Amino acid sequence: MTVILQDALPDAQTGDPRLPGTMPCDPDDWLRVDEAFAAQMAYRTKLLAEQPDKVLSETGSAGKEVLEEALRILPNLGFEVSQTQVTCPDGRMVPLCWDAPLATLGHLVQEDICVLEKRGDAHVLTGAVLCFPANWRLAEKINHPLIGIHAPVPEYDENIARRVQRLFDGVRVGKPMWRFNKLFYSDADLHQPYKKVDDAVTPFIRTERQCILRLPRTDAVIFTIHTYVVRNAAY
Repeated sequence: MTVILQDALPDAQTGDPRLPGTMPCDPDDWLRVDEAFAAQMAYRTKLLAEQPDKVLSETGSAGKEVLEEALRILPNLGFEVSQTQVTCPDGRMVPLCWDAPLATLGHLVQEDICVLEKRGDAHVLTGAVLCFPANWRLAEKINHPLIGIHAPVPEYDENIARRVQRLFDGVRVGKPMWRFNKLFYSDADLHQPYKKVDDAVTPFIRTERQCILRLPRTDAVIFTIHTYVVRNAAY
């Protein structure tokens, strides 16, 4: 078990963790850096090197556009951005690879990033860097619509599916939304495509701060996941 913990859950977590439970987000607040940055990024780098087929699926122009949008924000978060590389707050220098934009982002930011593009009446997962999944596998979800992605979630019924699809249809450029969930785990490992052990004892709380934004040029919707794990005060 790889244990990487934050000191506390993110602030302003006062909404409803049930789907869809969204709230407005500041335009540039879909990326964050917290006290676990260095440790989480070391783990992400390891996963991308050792299991690229499990944590990464590149996409086309939408992937390049989300990298462009991220590079615009990163200097305000303590990064140094040049034409060819980015120096991260932990001192790592990451080359900019425009042929692999999601892999590049996977080495830069704590967030997992999913790219969803409209295909007919539904948004389809066309690419992602997913190092820290919570009980789902990228290979099983890529090129599937929202309802297929959320199929294992018990509360994701047809009514919720319609509401989430309306949310993805309605999110506007420059006006992202955010939501969160709250999960109780017996294992603190961030990379959990499958639950590792029984959750009868839950000494850890895992929260995903999820942001939804629309890209101005490709019209793709980006779903970001910043994962926090803290000790459960009850244990």
